[in-house]
Formats: sequence, C-alpha cells, structure tokens
Amino acid sequence: MRIIALAAALVAAPFSAFAGSLDTAPDTQVVQPLPPVKAPKLAFTLRAGVAGAPAYFGAKDLEAGPDFAFSLKYLALPGGRSFGSTDPKAVKYGLGLRGSFRYIAKRTATDDPELAGMNDVKATAELGLGLGYTQRNFEAFADVRYGAIGHHAWVGELGANAVVHPNEKLTLRAGPRVFFGDSDYADTYFGVSAAESTASGFAAHSASGGALSAGVELGATYAVNDAWGIDGALRWDKYLGDAKSSPIVQQGKTTMSACASVLCAAFRSERMQRGRATGPFLLVQMSRDLA
Repeated sequence: MRIIALAAALVAAPFSAFAGSLDTAPDTQVVQPLPPVKAPKLAFTLRAGVAGAPAYFGAKDLEAGPDFAFSLKYLALPGGRSFGSTDPKAVKYGLGLRGSFRYIAKRTATDDPELAGMNDVKATAELGLGLGYTQRNFEAFADVRYGAIGHHAWVGELGANAVVHPNEKLTLRAGPRVFFGDSDYADTYFGVSAAESTASGFAAHSASGGALSAGVELGATYAVNDAWGIDGALRWDKYLGDAKSSPIVQQGKTTMSACASVLCAAFRSERMQRGRATGPFLLVQMSRDLA
C-alpha cells in the first residue's frame, strides 16, 4: 500500500506544479478606452410644408404656398459659452428670447386682375426677435419684425395660448392674436394713392399704423417619433382700423383665414467650419414652433 501511495504521489506532482503555474501567471488584459462623446456645436429645427393663405391682404380666396421656418435650439461659441440645450426633449420654461420670421408673397395686378391700376408690391421677408413665456399649460409671446427685404417697415404681434397634452405625443394649442404695423406697412398694403385711385377706380385711402388685425389660432403638434413631428394650424383674423376701411379690403373680404400643415425635424452638427454646419447630421427632436 505504501508503494502504491508513493507512486500516485509521483505521478500527480507534475500536474500540481503545472496547475500552480497557471494560477501564478494570469493573462494580461488590455482595456481599450471608449472614444469621447462629442457634444454638438449647433442644433436647429427646420420646418417645411404647405400653407393656405389669402393671395394678398383683402383677397377673397385662399392660395396654396410653401411654409417654412427655422428655430435655433443650441449654439456653442468659442471660449466655452453656449446657448440652449443639447437635450432633444428639453423644454425651457419661463421667459426667454425667440426668433421671428414671416414671408409675404408679391402682389401684382397680373396675378389678381381686380387690382388693375394698383402698383405692384414686392415680396417681403420680415426678420425679428421676440420675447416668449412658456409653462406646461400656457404660453405667450411678443414679436417685433422688420421688412429687411420688401416693404422696409416695422410690424409686431402679440399672442397667447392655452396648451393641452392629451397624451405624450399630442399637444394642442389655442389662443388670441393681435397684429400691428406702422404707417409705412399699412400704406403699402392697404393705402390707395391719388394716382392709383385714378387708374384703378378705388377711392383714395391713406392708411395709418396701429392694430391692423386680431383673431384666434388653433394648433396641434404630433410627435411621430423622437426625430420627426407634424404641425398643423388654423387661423382666423378680422381686419381692424384703416386696414378694415381700405377699398382693397372692402372689395374683397374683411376677414382672413389661413391654414398650415408642415413636417418638421431637428438637426445637430458636431463641428462647424466658417459658419457652416459640416458634421454628420442627426435627427434628434421635433419642432414645437409655429412662428
């Protein structure tokens, strides 16, 4: 028995030594660092769709046309300063600045024969800023714009909305609107000069600035997913003051309505070069603006 035990010990010894060598010399593991996550330098929302609006202020019928808008969500500046939020679902409550833009199509007697004898009015692009106040169930704004291209006049708009969220994807809004324009704006679109009166048969009319229309807007936003959204809006306005008494409006319609249906998405760029977004674009959020 002693001989058998000694033989078994001799046979097992090499395997014990070999097993011990595995325990004392473990494999070396190399951990590769993860690439850093790049924060975006620029995030913005684009809207594009179709809108129906009067061919000109005072026209009887609606005319289809493009509807588009741009909204800046986040901007990182050299030196570490930044504005906005990179969170695609972030909603900023409280008081803040907002951009404002409006495009007005040209008005010509060629397109609208009832205006024969009236001077043509060039297309206008209004640019401006506004102050907005947002809460979950309420929002209000005051915008001021200037006709950088076209009428070269000042306009403003006040509005407020009651906001309802039936579910996580759908947001409903409704509220009043009041539109203002200076005398140059009012005279451009609602005035009739002596020469125009002679040529067109409209009575001469000098339009002064002030509150030119007031109405109500109903809107809805539906989040298709985290990247895309759909906006829809209906608006009804009644002309006021010298706009309402204008012969151009009296021969047409003293109220105006408009509707819009747009598809919107937001983009994010990780780097910018010479003011242009050059990085890979990523759809990250839904536009909530109708401005």
